Amino acid sequence: MNFQKRYISFLKTPAILVSAFLLGSIIGKLSFHMNNADTVLETSAESSGWGLSFQEKGKRPSGNASIEDLKKYNAYYAADTEEKVIYLTFDCGYENGYTPAILDALKKHQVSATFFVVGNFVTDQPELIKRMTEEGHTVGNHTFSHPDMSRISSKEAFSKELQQVEEAYQSITGKPMTRFYRPPQGIYNTSNLQMAQEMGYYTFFWSLAYVDWYQDQQPTHEEAFEKLIGRIHPGAIVLLHNTSQTNAEILDDLLTKWEEMGYSFSTLTELVHFS
Repeated sequence: MNFQKRYISFLKTPAILVSAFLLGSIIGKLSFHMNNADTVLETSAESSGWGLSFQEKGKRPSGNASIEDLKKYNAYYAADTEEKVIYLTFDCGYENGYTPAILDALKKHQVSATFFVVGNFVTDQPELIKRMTEEGHTVGNHTFSHPDMSRISSKEAFSKELQQVEEAYQSITGKPMTRFYRPPQGIYNTSNLQMAQEMGYYTFFWSLAYVDWYQDQQPTHEEAFEKLIGRIHPGAIVLLHNTSQTNAEILDDLLTKWEEMGYSFSTLTELVHFS
């Protein structure tokens, strides 16, 4: 099975569907709300899929761990601010032709984003990696093979997943990789967060995303705008997938609409330096 098929298979696993429910209220009969966010962070042996609960339009959703608790591990899901600022991120599992249009839209609006890449994307798309870097974007680490990292208990094995991406990135750009990490599928546990922190990494979840990864079930433009305009909020870390045709087609208009709403764009580097 090639990486593209394996990546799509990962996205169809129950864990990501649980997260998708919390992000978009899509699977109405599932229940994943956690009443005590501290439980996730205190029980290192247990893993959790990152999830959100949206309660008020225009306000930051609740995550299954708080901003304060995540910060102990240099981890973030949003900025603690009332300022209308957005941190735009993309997860890159493979390339199917839409990333150049995404980069074009970002360049037009002078927006710097973070692209969390897997090993396959780095090794197969060196020119896109170079373009991202040259145009002022940050390339972050989404692991080499996109596994469930919460099942990895060895620091050596955990480190290897990240170091392989670092090495591939540096061989292309000649520069060390920025140590920003996003857990595959948003699945994590306390041990993972601590190991990433010990490696000098900052871990990033998200406070806004939508189901944009199914190639044969792409959302309409209207559906995408409903989620991405209706649920934007101050300090949002937005997760989009580079594989989405819809994202490539709407990004220019989406950035314009957010700007018209009074939002500006910042970077994850600025978030960690000033939080």
